[in-house]
Amino acid sequence: MKAVIALGGNAIVGKDRRASIEEQFSATKKSMKGIVKMIKEGWQLVITHGNGPQVGAILLQQKIARNIVSPMPLHVCVSLTQGQIGYMIQNCLINELKREGIKKGVATVITQVIVSKHDKAFKKPTKPIGPVYSEEEAKEMMKSYTMGKYGNGYRILAPSPEPISIVESEAIKNLIEAGIIAIAAGGGGIPVIEENGVLRGIDAVIDKDLAAEKLASQIKADILLILSDVDYVYLNYGKKGQEEIREISADELLEYQKEGHFPAGSMGPKVEAAIRFVRNGGKETIITSIEKAWDAIKGKTGTHVHK
Repeated sequence: MKAVIALGGNAIVGKDRRASIEEQFSATKKSMKGIVKMIKEGWQLVITHGNGPQVGAILLQQKIARNIVSPMPLHVCVSLTQGQIGYMIQNCLINELKREGIKKGVATVITQVIVSKHDKAFKKPTKPIGPVYSEEEAKEMMKSYTMGKYGNGYRILAPSPEPISIVESEAIKNLIEAGIIAIAAGGGGIPVIEENGVLRGIDAVIDKDLAAEKLASQIKADILLILSDVDYVYLNYGKKGQEEIREISADELLEYQKEGHFPAGSMGPKVEAAIRFVRNGGKETIITSIEKAWDAIKGKTGTHVHK
């Protein structure tokens, strides 16, 4: 069986998005437990990950050091997070495999994702990136960035265009067929546009769940496993009558989506990715927490979306 696993970037850095590199390694290490169990059972895997907190931090570093070194644009910052987070996952996964006595290759693929320069997202940035700032900090940040309210603070907002296709999908497919675990499309992939056959980076942050779905569909994966900070997708989340969803068809889930049960800033993209993957020929999408990944694969927990 072939699966694409989408790890949430926020789970690595904590609720305030300010975790140290030591804390990020510790969180990444914990998330590898369930993944190694899948590998032991013979699964072919591609791991994707978010990067909202990390790319925002790197972007801030560019701003602070701009009078010392030339700042890098956002699309390059996305590539930097692919290397940074890919290294953490690669390192922790290799170490965990060694502990289990498993000989398996692991490789991070710097991945580009084609988007349209005419995507409406470029006119209205909505994707929160980086740490949470106080109101006072945000007022200063607003001189350089679009800022949005986030919980009790503010975060930088970046354009989030729709992923059209994964440039390196064939190379990724070849890797997993050769028995190598690929870490790819990190942070939703590096956004690029294609003009006259030439690829050019463009400043944006693609939603990692939608990019994971695009990759899973292109390599014809059986399962899309989306790992979040909750065990299930819920109806009326945080309200009276909250109800977990265990088994549901893509069509039924779409109806609940239309009713507004899944906010765009949290569960919305995950639900959208789940629906798209099944409708594009995937066997099943599973949404659950990182801690429950193995139990969800075994059908014991999580939200399972099918045709």
